Amino acid sequence: MADRNPQKDQMAHESMVRTLRLQTMAVWPQEERILNTYPKPLGRVLDAGCGTGEFSWRLANGFPDCTVNGVDILADSVARAREGATEWDEGSRRVSFSVDDLYHLSFADSTFDFIACRHVLQSIPEPELVLNELIRVGRNGARLHLLVEDYAMIHHYPTQTDTDLFWHQGPIAFGRATGTDLRVGRAISATLRRLGVSDVKLSYLVIDSERVDRGILKGIFESWRDGYADVIAEHTELTPDDVHAAFADMIGCLADPDGYAVWFLPVVSGVISK
Repeated sequence: MADRNPQKDQMAHESMVRTLRLQTMAVWPQEERILNTYPKPLGRVLDAGCGTGEFSWRLANGFPDCTVNGVDILADSVARAREGATEWDEGSRRVSFSVDDLYHLSFADSTFDFIACRHVLQSIPEPELVLNELIRVGRNGARLHLLVEDYAMIHHYPTQTDTDLFWHQGPIAFGRATGTDLRVGRAISATLRRLGVSDVKLSYLVIDSERVDRGILKGIFESWRDGYADVIAEHTELTPDDVHAAFADMIGCLADPDGYAVWFLPVVSGVISK
């Protein structure tokens, strides 16, 4: 059987704590607007692959009509998520975290009213199996909210190297070598319809240097570099120097007041029909 968590070392790396916090800081203002378009109350929520709980706490704090169960395969991430209660005490009574396997969730059928899965499906093989499991634990009429990366949708200007080419030769090739699809974001709408999910909608968050603080964006790319640069070189034809040079180029672009960077982030939603 293929490794179901081929990026576990990167997910457990200290840089991932920075990545998850900075990504959520960048994404939340636009994502919250999408969440506000969904029918209320959200009810009982599953945050599948919650990581350090950055989204779980924000959701509970911003939507007092919900209770949130956050689950992750990494015990250290779950422990860090629980520590967030000191920062988000307003919603702390409505949030719980546990270690669980997204391929074999411990919850009964038709448990949840709202299911979020963010920054996960691009990092695991056979994401359709996880989607089937999310559908299983959702009740009839439950809403799916999926934030799913496509790493061909990141662009910088100006740069000295071809950073568009880097994403294909580096991270996307790394995904293929590890049995994952780092362009899965473009496929999820069709996958959900094939699985019988109704009312499938696709939106994009525009995470760019015009809408998001440059320091936050710069921190995201620095934490990606720290967690992934060496393993990308290990699994692709790029050398470590090639990978570090590309990240330095992208980070330098963000440090330039005239530089522009954009990360188009697909958000796919749908309604579970049983």
